[in-house]
Amino acid sequence: MGCAESKAAPEPTAAVDACRPPVKGFAVSNDADGNPLPKATTAPVTGTDPHTLTGPATATLTDHAIHPVASSAAPKLPVDVKSCDGKQVQVKDASRIIAVDLYGTLAEIVFSLGLGDKVVGRDTSTGFPEAAKLPKVTPSAHDLNAEAILSLDPTVVLTDKSIGPPEVIEQLRASGVPVIFFSDARTMDGMPSQIRAVAGALGVPERGEELVKRTSTEITSALALARSGGKPLRMTFLYVRGTAGVYLMSGPGSGADAMIKAIGGIDTGTDIGLDKSFVPLTSEALIRAQPEVIIVMTEGLKSVKGVDGLLKLPGLGQTPAGQHRRIIDMNDTELLGFGPRTGRTVAALAKAVYTP
Repeated sequence: MGCAESKAAPEPTAAVDACRPPVKGFAVSNDADGNPLPKATTAPVTGTDPHTLTGPATATLTDHAIHPVASSAAPKLPVDVKSCDGKQVQVKDASRIIAVDLYGTLAEIVFSLGLGDKVVGRDTSTGFPEAAKLPKVTPSAHDLNAEAILSLDPTVVLTDKSIGPPEVIEQLRASGVPVIFFSDARTMDGMPSQIRAVAGALGVPERGEELVKRTSTEITSALALARSGGKPLRMTFLYVRGTAGVYLMSGPGSGADAMIKAIGGIDTGTDIGLDKSFVPLTSEALIRAQPEVIIVMTEGLKSVKGVDGLLKLPGLGQTPAGQHRRIIDMNDTELLGFGPRTGRTVAALAKAVYTP
């Protein structure tokens, strides 16, 4: 008497890690898997010497729209996810998504993955046109509102520690809503990992790989627009909120250092030895840094009453940037978001710095 052949049980799928490590040198020296990129051909120095330029400029994207990847692979759910806060979360349904963080990056990734039609609410920082009509779940500045979120009946919430308060997250989880935390670091190196993590959590890893590849190509192309050869410009990013009395100078790991490097500049915060991503601004630090270009967010510049107000900051008048009014501003939701539109951001910033 023969035995019926038994079928092996399917192997369990490994949980998606929402906190994947960054890829060092992404799109600058290495591809999304950490392999070296071919060395770019150095173009001769042409055009006006940027050290001689004067006056302010605004970096503006020529295309603000979100362009979803072409892949139509359907979400494969359920997915188990290891959230960045240590919780194990299962996503069974991605039909009603809320993605919120301080920069609007998570929502930008979701829309770029072609899941924008599944997003039911947005935060204040999600400023691209496709999300404009969605109801806000941050009615007061950047603070999440539990009632506003729950009223939208979300099936999954994507977030990070840049936004809160924590009590709201606890309330959402208590109500049964799956909440996934992703890394709150915003850097060039962290982009492929974050895109892959979000795509994996939503059951569309193939779309994630396509988006990573496209983003890498766009950034690499934009890097070629930066001036090569010659003496690099010294650049400082200042985070200012005049209405709140907040004045910070960026250093290593701020994200601004990566953008400055991408456009061929020297990040002065790193150069003078700052050991934190942001430190309180002092006249001594500015004078020691001697920036030739100051980069700020547009709303921050408005908060100090424009270029004239910014130039009143102690020490700024004793720098080449202050003396030549070389102030570059860019939209708050685009400059340091490090989402899929970063290639366009690098291109716009390079244009404002080198060919205003």
